[in-house]
Amino acid sequence: MSTALIPLALLMALATYPFRVIPLLSNGFQRLPEPARLYLRLVGPAVLAALAAVNTTVKRGEAGPVLQIGPEWIAVGLCIAVVAARRSLLIGLVLAAGLMAVLRAAGIVPLPA
Repeated sequence: MSTALIPLALLMALATYPFRVIPLLSNGFQRLPEPARLYLRLVGPAVLAALAAVNTTVKRGEAGPVLQIGPEWIAVGLCIAVVAARRSLLIGLVLAAGLMAVLRAAGIVPLPA
C-alpha cells in the first residue's frame, strides 16, 4: 500500500473544509442560491465517477496508459443501472463491489497487480 497520495488528500481536505464549516459558524447564515447548492451537491458524485472511470478503463502499460476493456465495466454498468433505478449510490456501489468480489473469488477475474 502506497502512502504517496496522503499529502494530496490532506491538501484537498484543507481546501474544502472552510467551505463546509464557515456557513455553520457564521451568525448571518445565508442560504446559497439554488444553482450553487445544486452544483455543490453534484461535486461528490462527479469526483467519484471520475475516479471509477480512470480505475476501470485505464491501466499502466510499458509505453504509458492503455485502454482496458474488461469485467470492471460490467460492475460500473451495474452500479449506474442501480443508481438510476433506485436512486441509491450506496446500494449501487455495494452491488458493484460485490460482483467484482464474486468474480475474483471464482477465479474469473485476477486480482489487480
